[in-house]
Amino acid sequence: MSTGMRRRAATTAVTLTMAGTLGFGLMTPAAYAAPGPCYDGRCEGTVSAPKTIKVNSKKFGFGKLKITHISSRSVKMSATTTGGGYLSGSTSPGGTVKFNNLKIWVKSVSGSKARLALFPTKY
Repeated sequence: MSTGMRRRAATTAVTLTMAGTLGFGLMTPAAYAAPGPCYDGRCEGTVSAPKTIKVNSKKFGFGKLKITHISSRSVKMSATTTGGGYLSGSTSPGGTVKFNNLKIWVKSVSGSKARLALFPTKY
């Protein structure tokens, strides 16, 4: 890896850490993918509602996952499909929601923040 790449990785990590500290909803990428850390459907982090997470619309059938509400009992989310349909769901902490072939796991909730993990599925 070149020095420029190491410097960029360090700068990205600091930027993501600062964003989480400032309450912007940190989503740490499992692997770097533009235009956002969750674009490939593989990320984990803490969010506050409302939050929009950009994902690959060609891969998942929608481009924006919206976290609309977080409480101690549930996390609500929605997405508009590329064909004009509407997906919505909610789950309690520890549960999962599947939108097309993207699974959203609500790992935990603390106050008004939820710790999420996103990962693609085969179907």
